[in-house]
Amino acid sequence: MGQTAHVSADVWTSVVTVVPALSLAAWLWLLLARGFFWRTDIRLPAREEPAVWPSVCVVVPARDEAAVLPASLPSLLAQDYPGRAEVFLIDDGSTDGTGELACELARRHEGLPLTVASPGEPPAGWTGKLWAVRHGIGLARAREPDYLLLTDADIAHAPDSLRGLVSAAGAGGFDVVSQMARLRVESLWERLVVPAFVYFFAQLYPFRWIDDGRAGSGRTRRTRTAAAAGGCVLLRTEAAERARIPDTIRHAVIDDVALARAVKGSGGRVWLGLADRVDSVRPYPRLHDLWRMIARSAYAQLRHSLPLLAGTVVGLALVYLVPPVAVLVGVVTGQVSTAFLGGAAWLVMAGTYLPMLRYYRQPPCLAPLLPFTAFLYLLMTVDSAVQHYRGRGAAWKGRTYARPDGVPGPVPEEG
Repeated sequence: MGQTAHVSADVWTSVVTVVPALSLAAWLWLLLARGFFWRTDIRLPAREEPAVWPSVCVVVPARDEAAVLPASLPSLLAQDYPGRAEVFLIDDGSTDGTGELACELARRHEGLPLTVASPGEPPAGWTGKLWAVRHGIGLARAREPDYLLLTDADIAHAPDSLRGLVSAAGAGGFDVVSQMARLRVESLWERLVVPAFVYFFAQLYPFRWIDDGRAGSGRTRRTRTAAAAGGCVLLRTEAAERARIPDTIRHAVIDDVALARAVKGSGGRVWLGLADRVDSVRPYPRLHDLWRMIARSAYAQLRHSLPLLAGTVVGLALVYLVPPVAVLVGVVTGQVSTAFLGGAAWLVMAGTYLPMLRYYRQPPCLAPLLPFTAFLYLLMTVDSAVQHYRGRGAAWKGRTYARPDGVPGPVPEEG
């Protein structure tokens, strides 16, 4: 009996030492070998203004966006762009007067020409947003633009935003230039969840790995990583036609990443970075609002795979939850090595989060709370899978799309 207890104690000691050590090793790898994802200095690359400015058509898919349009649409109409530019707002079956409000805002603010159109209900196999984008691109093609700017209805642009995007694309030879809009951070839950959302995105898609640097950077390695931020995507029209955008990604829920992959897969060059003067004005005041936004596409990100879901849960637990638990266990049981390893991993974690908190102008005291936020994301991801298998599919603005097996789900409550 005493020998069994001794063996059990040895096993326990090994577990509470090895697991925190694995977590610390994971954090050292993330710190040094994951494209320095935690840095926030990836901004619009060096650019020079062209002698002749290319023409641009701006496509804005909008479904029930009357609440945010007054803060976003005037910023697009007021773009200080020397070349020919035009805005196409595609009213995707709105019930709140989005289209009428857009026309009224255009009359009130003037600026770039605005066309408001409606595509009708999407056919089978299309997400509503991409069907609206397709309709907008179809209208834009009549103008034969050099570039398309795909931007969401909640995104406010500084007056020189379009100018900067086009300059950067031309100077760098990019087919896609995308900026991760600065999301709103005002409520308590926004402060806890939003910076972590961008941090986790950068961890999945390190910005430095997206551009393979084929144009003069000295790098020759072709990278597979591709991503974009759907709120602000400048797309070369020639590249869109070559990659057959949006037809080839018509079923995609995470359409921005799918677009970048399609363009890169067809030989295009993609750049993604953080924005300084492109902001989302959409509020997420409650945890419920953020939960719904993230859970909508979390399981789609895992390709609706149960093994990937299980791996994600284990990975999140090992990387984010083990460090604080190890500190607690080490303090309670007197296992100094356990507390030290957990504390070291927690310290590296918090240190990598500080740059994102600074970018969002949030206090450093939020950095140690990242394990709590990661636990929320773990629950959101599991909930996304549960909703998928309950037959609800993925929803966008009250419209639910068919699951990969082709079975449509009921429209979830929007309250």
